[in-house]
Amino acid sequence: MIVNSFIKDQAYYIKLSNLNFLKNEKYNKVIGLELLTWVVKNTFFKFFNQSLKLDKTAEISALKNLRKEMTIAEISHLIAFIFVLFFAVYKGISQNFVFGLVVVGVNILMNLYPSLLQQKNKRRIDRLIRISVKRKQRS
Repeated sequence: MIVNSFIKDQAYYIKLSNLNFLKNEKYNKVIGLELLTWVVKNTFFKFFNQSLKLDKTAEISALKNLRKEMTIAEISHLIAFIFVLFFAVYKGISQNFVFGLVVVGVNILMNLYPSLLQQKNKRRIDRLIRISVKRKQRS
């Protein structure tokens, strides 16, 4: 999160905020992202980031703010994933290969998958924003 706060004012942050690793919903199902969604919704993980909740009657500005918060969470998870990945590779090569593999596995579950989940949710919010803008234009 500290690294994220330093880079959020950089020009390339806009590109980072629109990352989309898995564009096809089918791939999300293949890697088991639906299971992570269930875990986040139905376990103690739902209490971690309370600012990422969608109000059913949210206005466009609230949706954009929610998307911004999701972007911060997503990029923070990606930065953590990269940092821990370097650590795990170093430890795996220098000390214990199995330890490195275990850390990589946990890192994927705790940092990469939440980032992919945020990307999926941002796509959903983008759709809601587009629909809300079209409805507002018709009114």
